[in-house]
Amino acid sequence: MSPAHTGCSVQKTVLITGCSSGIGRATATLFNDAGWTVYATARNPADIETLGEAGCELATLDVTDPDDIDRVVDRILDAEGAIDALVNNAGYGQFGPVEDVTTAAVHDQFDVNVYGPHRLIRAVLPAMRRERDGTIINVSSTAGRVTFPGGGIYSGSKFALEAMSDALRNEVREFGIDVVVVQPGPVSTKFASRVASEVDRENDGRIEPSGAYDYLYDLFEDTQLVGGDGPGSVSPERVAEDILNVASATKPPARVQPGTLARATVLARHLPDTLRDGLYDALGKFVR
Repeated sequence: MSPAHTGCSVQKTVLITGCSSGIGRATATLFNDAGWTVYATARNPADIETLGEAGCELATLDVTDPDDIDRVVDRILDAEGAIDALVNNAGYGQFGPVEDVTTAAVHDQFDVNVYGPHRLIRAVLPAMRRERDGTIINVSSTAGRVTFPGGGIYSGSKFALEAMSDALRNEVREFGIDVVVVQPGPVSTKFASRVASEVDRENDGRIEPSGAYDYLYDLFEDTQLVGGDGPGSVSPERVAEDILNVASATKPPARVQPGTLARATVLARHLPDTLRDGLYDALGKFVR
């Protein structure tokens, strides 16, 4: 862990989205234990009551609601004077063949995973520029570097978040603001069970099955392929450690991958397209 925050006379403040479970909850807990003033947020305040009992400040925040965002950011600035770190963690995975996912579902995916972070970034940047200090941490995924059949919509949202982060990092550097992308691979959270619901062919209209991709639906029934407790998965606490480290570092890296599997996965983007396509084709033939 970076010692940058240890011993600081001024307590730092962090705003974290999506704290109801998993990475967000673990991150709020770790920052709180490290002595930060933590504003833990979620759509449903009942989901984060225990974080409040542990000492975090709580706020209801839906990243798709601009009024929510303005209210929470204004509250923090009024109380603390500054926001030292923003952790854009809230997100979910819309999986399914590109043809079968409805356009409305694609919009919902980008509204949370891309427009949500963008709304938060715009809200906090004026204060960070004024202070000439701050760190924006966007929680992406290895799927933000390497996509796969059935993951095009989710990966598309994460690719967009990464592109936005790369541009932003160079736009705000002169103001003393850092932008870091965290790219977990499989994490032992409820994400895997949510994936199963997103590719349920009997769901609430997000999927309109064409009948052409049954093998992919069968493949996604083993949700360890995109999350869960499969080989190489890491705990939410392991991801939270990296988030705290980059928030505390004087010169954080542009990207960090928690765990060996995550680091190995992002390297796959360097493989020739024909080789990656051949691997996907072989996997498809195996499960058919």
